[in-house]
Amino acid sequence: MKQVSVGVDIGGTNSAIGVVDENGHVLAKDNIKTPDHGDIKQYIEDLSTAIRNLINNAKLINENIEVLGIGIGAPNGNYYNGTIEYAPNLSFEGIVPLADLLKTRFEDLKVVALTNDANAAAIGEMIYGGAKNMKNFVMFTLGTGVGSGLVVNGDLVYGADGFAGECGHTTLVAGGRLCGCGALGHLEAYCSAPGMKRTAFELIAKYNATDSLLADKSFKELNSKMIYDAAVEGDKVAKEVFELTGHYLGQGIADTVHHLSPEAVFLFGGPTAAGDLIFNPTIKSMEDHLLPIFKDKIKILPSELNAGDAAIVGASALVWKEIE
Repeated sequence: MKQVSVGVDIGGTNSAIGVVDENGHVLAKDNIKTPDHGDIKQYIEDLSTAIRNLINNAKLINENIEVLGIGIGAPNGNYYNGTIEYAPNLSFEGIVPLADLLKTRFEDLKVVALTNDANAAAIGEMIYGGAKNMKNFVMFTLGTGVGSGLVVNGDLVYGADGFAGECGHTTLVAGGRLCGCGALGHLEAYCSAPGMKRTAFELIAKYNATDSLLADKSFKELNSKMIYDAAVEGDKVAKEVFELTGHYLGQGIADTVHHLSPEAVFLFGGPTAAGDLIFNPTIKSMEDHLLPIFKDKIKILPSELNAGDAAIVGASALVWKEIE
C-alpha cells in the first residue's frame, strides 16, 4: 500500500490541492478559487469536494493508495489551534477553525493539520528537500511578502501563540519604508518582490536614469522578472537593485543567525531564480554583519523544492511531520 498525504495551499486568489507521496512527488493536483464571498461553510463544502475528487483521481492511477491526512498552509495560520486568524488577504472574517471544519468531513484520516505558508515551506524543505539531515535551519520565502520558518532541534518554532518566526518584520531601517503591515522600515519592505520594484524606482529617480531598461515601465507593470532580465543585459539600475536587496537581506539574515545559530538558511521564491545576482550580495552582507564567532559557518542555500509545486508539497509535509 502506497501512503500519501494531501497538501492544500490557500492563497488570496486560488487554493491549490495535491496528492503527494512520501518522496515529495505530486501524483495529482487541482485548484479551486479562494472565494471573495466570505462564506466559510460554502468554502469548506467546495474544498472537501475538490479534495475527494482529487483522491479518487489519484486512486484511478494507483488503487493501492492510503491517504494519511491533510496538511494545509494558509496566511495567518495558527498551528496550535488549526485556525486562520484575521488574514488580511482572505475574505473570511476573524478566527476561522478551518482544520476542525475539515476534520468533520474527513473523520477517517489520521491527521488534519494547518500552519502558515512559510512554516509549511520549512517543513517541506525538512521532509523532502535540502534540509533532510538538518536539525537547525531557517527558511526565508521571498515573494509578495517575506515569510520565514524557523527549525530548532528538528522542530518548528511556533512560540507561545503559534505565530513565531516573522523575520520579515525585523526593522532594518528606522523610520524607513512603509511596510504592508503598517509599520516602517521592515525587511519585507525592501526584500520582497514589491520591495525590489520600489528600489528600482528610487534608483531611477536618484540617477535620473532615463536610459535604464526599466525607465519606461510603469509602477504597476514592473516586476522582479523584468528587473532580472535587465540585470542580465547589464543594466546598471537593475544590477544595483539586486546589490541593495542582497545587502538588506543579508543584514536581516545575520540578525536571525545571532538569535538561532542555524546550520543553514534556505531561500525560496521568485527573486531567488536570479541565482548569483541575489545570492552573492546576500552572502557578503550576512558575513559583514555577523559576529566573529558565526563567520564562515552559515550556509545560504537555494531551496530544493520544485518551485511549481512547492506550496502543495510543503503543506503535505505537515502530515508526515505529525505522524513521525
